Amino acid sequence: MSNVIVLETLIMTEVTVFDPPQCCASGVCGPSVDPKLSKLAGDLAWLRHSGVTVNRYNLSQQPGAFVENATIQGILEKEGEGALPVFLVDGEVKSQGAYPDREQLAQWTGLEAECSTSVSPGNSCCG
Repeated sequence: MSNVIVLETLIMTEVTVFDPPQCCASGVCGPSVDPKLSKLAGDLAWLRHSGVTVNRYNLSQQPGAFVENATIQGILEKEGEGALPVFLVDGEVKSQGAYPDREQLAQWTGLEAECSTSVSPGNSCCG
């Protein structure tokens, strides 16, 4: 019976990412890809595969999403673009100004962290 409750909680969890201006939706393109963005793309795919709803907005391509969200609009008015990226989990600010690792994302969503395939041995949760 408790497994049903956990599953319902996972399905209802929503992670929303508000990224700084980037060249594309994921920031994983061009001649010099930031390894943090590559790792994040894999971690967000892992969340989706685990049943978490993930929404990701890029300031240069989807400015309306930033304006429509009162929390994000307030952060930008107070702290400027330097506060990006901002991560919301079910509407609550969990992180701003940095990209979280998979362990943090797992903790926020109630999942058990699995090793990311895009991380070098010795630099991940799996050592």
